[in-house]
Amino acid sequence: MKKSILILAFSSLVSISFAQEKYFTKTGKVSFDATANKSPEIIKGTNKSTTMVLDSKTGDMQFVLQTKGFEFERALMQEHFNENYIESTKFPKAEFKGAITNNATVNYTKDGTYNVTVKGKLTIHGVTNDATTDGKITVKAGKVTAEASFVALLADYKVAIPTVVADKVATSAKVNVVCALEALKK
Repeated sequence: MKKSILILAFSSLVSISFAQEKYFTKTGKVSFDATANKSPEIIKGTNKSTTMVLDSKTGDMQFVLQTKGFEFERALMQEHFNENYIESTKFPKAEFKGAITNNATVNYTKDGTYNVTVKGKLTIHGVTNDATTDGKITVKAGKVTAEASFVALLADYKVAIPTVVADKVATSAKVNVVCALEALKK
């Protein structure tokens, strides 16, 4: 009996000491909706090649995406997004660097969904602003998923909307982030 307890205790210590600290993906999904109220024109883009790294020990996180990676329903909309609004040649990436402020509440070794607050710096169109949002971390079978939604005011990132389309494009974009992360191999 004592031997069984000792083996179980040792096994628990080994699994804790080998618990993964960093998680990573190159296929995170970031989507946005900048459709103006009452506009028949839908302004939505999706990028499925977002890179994200999360350090479960510290809560530090970073994600980066190539702005040209956004796909739209119509090719002309994608062209306007890249050339006129986000200026992808001049500003080829968007990124977030920050941390989960309540990371101690997340148990990365136990299945569950954990509400988190993320705080850091968001850079879009060459402009960096402080950003804070609520999100969630889901742990299931050793895999971690990070999700968040927030609103970005286009003017805060110096994204100008021409008057000719002001009735179609909102002054803010609703942004959704979903990143299914895997353990980063050492």
